[in-house]
Formats: sequence, C-alpha cells, structure tokens
Amino acid sequence: MTDVTRRSLMRAALWAAGLSPLGAGGRLWAAGEGADGPDAAFGPARPFGFDALTDRARRLAAAPYRPPVARAADTLARIDYDAHWRIRFRDDVSLTPAGPDAPVQMFHPGRYFQQPVGIHLVENGRSREVLFDRDYFTMPADSPARKLPDDIGFAGFRVMRPGMQADWISFLGASYFRTDGPQAQYGLSARGIAIDTGLARPEEFPRFTDFWLGAPEDLAENPAEDLTVWALLDGPSIAGAYRFGLRRGKSGGDHKLTVATRLFMRNRVERLGIAPLTSMYWYSERDRPEGQDWRPEIHDSDGLALATGAGERIWRPLTNPARLTTTRYLDQNPRGFGLSQRDRDFDHYQDDGVFYDKRPSAWIEPLGDWGRGAVELVEIPTADETFDNIVAYWVAEAPALVGAALSYDYAITWTGRDPIPETVASVVALRRGRGGHPGQTPRPKSTKMVIDFEGPALAGLDVDSGIEPVIDAPDARILDPVAVRPVVGTDRWRLSFDVETTGQDMVELRAYLRLGDRALTETLLLRSPVTAPVPN
Repeated sequence: MTDVTRRSLMRAALWAAGLSPLGAGGRLWAAGEGADGPDAAFGPARPFGFDALTDRARRLAAAPYRPPVARAADTLARIDYDAHWRIRFRDDVSLTPAGPDAPVQMFHPGRYFQQPVGIHLVENGRSREVLFDRDYFTMPADSPARKLPDDIGFAGFRVMRPGMQADWISFLGASYFRTDGPQAQYGLSARGIAIDTGLARPEEFPRFTDFWLGAPEDLAENPAEDLTVWALLDGPSIAGAYRFGLRRGKSGGDHKLTVATRLFMRNRVERLGIAPLTSMYWYSERDRPEGQDWRPEIHDSDGLALATGAGERIWRPLTNPARLTTTRYLDQNPRGFGLSQRDRDFDHYQDDGVFYDKRPSAWIEPLGDWGRGAVELVEIPTADETFDNIVAYWVAEAPALVGAALSYDYAITWTGRDPIPETVASVVALRRGRGGHPGQTPRPKSTKMVIDFEGPALAGLDVDSGIEPVIDAPDARILDPVAVRPVVGTDRWRLSFDVETTGQDMVELRAYLRLGDRALTETLLLRSPVTAPVPN
C-alpha cells in the first residue's frame, strides 16, 4: 500500500466519523503527528495574513515581471476538454479548511489551464501549502495526465456543497471565478481584473498565482461567510492582493462574495477594469438571425443594469454588434452595476441541455467611494455561443500610472436578476421591427420600438393618470404617434414609437416613463440598427 493510499484511507475514516480530513474542526494536523498521516501532504508552516500578502504584492510589482515557464506543454495540450473532464478529484481527499460544510477540491491542469497555482490552507495566522499528488485524482488508464511530472501542480479549486454535493463556486484559469447562482446553473464569470479589454492591442490576462483558504477570519464580524479565500495576482502590468469572503446561498438563495483588492501598478495601463464581469450574448427574440440555430434565444445575460450615484436606474440591452463596440457610462460613486439574465421563460430558449433560462445574474455593489469614472461595456461580435463576447467593468477617471497603489472593495451577488427598488418599474420586454402601420406604406429608414415596463410603481395607474414618455434620440427623429398605454390582460405598460435615422447606421435611444417630475420606470438605453429601406 502506497503512502498516499494510507493517507487517503485515514481521511476516509475521519470523514465517515464526522471529522475533518485535516483534523477536528477543519484544523491542520499538527506537525509530526504520524509519519503516514495527512500531515505528509503539506509543506512547512509559514506566517500568513492579508497585510503580509499586500506587502508581498507591493514588492512583486516593484520587481520586473517574470512570466511563468510552461512545463510539459506538449503533454498538457493533449488533455483537451473531454480528457480533462474525465480527471476527477477524489471525494475522500477533499479538504475542509472551514469545516465539513465547505469541502474543497482541486482541479487538475490541462490544455486550457497549463499554469499551476499554489493552494495553501490557513489556520491561526499560519499557512501550509497543499502538495500535489497524482493519486488525489482518478483518471482513465490511458489518460495523458499519467505522463506529466509528479509535481505538475494544481490548476485551481472549487467548493462543494455539504455532503460532497455539486460545487457552487470555482476559481480556474487566469483570474476567473464564478458561481452557479440560485438555480445551480453556471453561466457568466467574474475576474480579478481586466486590463486593456477591447483595445486594438492584445488584452492582458494577469493570473492568480496562489490561493490561501481558511475559515472566516472573525466570525463575530462575518457570521454568514462559509469560507475565506486570499489570492495573489501577478501580470506584466500589475500585482495585487485579494481577499474573498464566500457565502453560499441556502435553499436556492443568492451566493454573495465580499472582495477586497489591493493593487500595485508595475506598468502604466490605459484601461484598468475593476470588478469585471464576462458573459455571452449571441441573440434574442429582437435580433435573432434566421437559419443559424433552431433555438429562439441564446445568451447567458441579456442586459447591463446600472444604479448610478445620482440614483437613476438604467437598463441597457446587450447586442451582438457587427464590429467590436465599447460604450462608456460616466458616473461618480456608482451604487451598483451588473450583467443580468432577466428572461426566465424556458419557452423562450427551448434548451434543456444547458438551460439558459437558469443562468445567474451578477450584481456588483461598491463598498466605499469609488470616485469619478465610468462603467464600460465591451461587446464583441460572435457567430456562436462558445465565445464569451461581453465584458463590463468600472474604470476610474484617474489613470493607472506606474507605481500607483489602488484599493477597491466591493460585493458580488450571484442572483436571479439585478435588484431594483419598488419605486421604479423594470423593462421586461423590448421589440423592434419595420416602422409604419399595417396597411399603410412603410416608412423608409425607420424602426418601430416597443418597450414594456412592469412593476409596483405602475400599479393602480390608468390612461388618465398623466403618465408621460421621455424619449431622447440625438441622432434620429421620433415620429408621431407616440403611444403609452397599459397592455390588456397584464400588469404591463407599453411605450411604442417609430424612430427615423438622420444618416447614422445606429440609433442611440434613451426612454422612460414619468409621472410629473418623478421617474416611474428605469431608463432604457439602446444602440439599435435602423431598419433597411423597403424596396418599391
């Protein structure tokens, strides 16, 4: 029997007895406690704390960047998606740094995750590295992974539900992480940082080189956290220290992460994206391409939601543009922003394999003042659903200069949809088509816009209540008639109008409903192509 097998059996016995494989209460085994015990799987103990990690990141940024050296790249390239999926971390060697309700498993490296990351467990201000062992994984006898070096390292980790049920959060690849949301379905991702996204030059992808996992630092202050994760970020232009407080939603509830970032600039960055979210939008009912796919809609998110520092609520539907597009929404001390999947009707997707109707939304809530800047939305053309073509993040007005030290704290909530107060109704549907009226000559170069709103703010109102539309289209003309009315048989209100271009290929629209000087709805912002002229 090998040493690792003996350690595995001991872990399995402890798990069956209701104890942590790392010792009672999730603690590390004491040094020297059994030559064949779990302690043999860990490196030496070292002092650890977030302040010390921040100092380490500061020193790292002051030194020249050292790119990671690929090891066994040819062999790793053979571990494609299917081969990687067949390599599974063994349940009986799962780690429990915060107790059995948050078991942790590691990912094996592969074609798409070639750079190893350090995994460390933290207790009482000290950390120990988890040493890689191939026997922690099950894999087919002919797996290319069997030919890798014995110390190839881990690619990332995931946190399982109690009882070793499905994972709810994972950190894997560059600085990416994501959760499965309240409906247990993975979708969009978050990143630690975005650098020069959407520019003409290649985007930079710093990566988390090391993770430290432990129980919540102070249970009196963080009673709802399930696990604390610290991470070290490194890249050609930046280094940083991160702290993540992970909270799993119970019984279909929202997952929430509190994030503290301490960033140090190694080089000047033109576009430093804070709290970036990455998603996919191919098409929806309003812009579905004919003949490309049988499903009515395909997207992980359908809009960007904004809560401005001035209190305005904004909804910006996503698009799949003909060319890369970056849109900036200037703000000061934003209250929140996020990429949301609002359409939850299975019939609108008809996909019972990947369940786009269950994909989570992610909402960023700044903690503290972020000052002046903008939420930027990058939309990249895509011809299928395999490419994440949507990115949203915050960019500060002040440039990110060499030697700058930056600090941003925020919370990320993975939820069913973006939160919105009852004082304003939401955009629940947007449709567009050829301008004009049935039976009449179509209006050339015009588009009919139909916007539906719904929410408690509209309850009890009727056509005599004095609801007014506010529509702004600087590069177009709004054509009469403009109609605002309740939709028969529903709780919705509908705003419809024709918009005519004045020479631009795209129309920029801003529309909402008000009663007196009070906004009744969120503001719809839209970039929409005009309908092509109708042939004679």
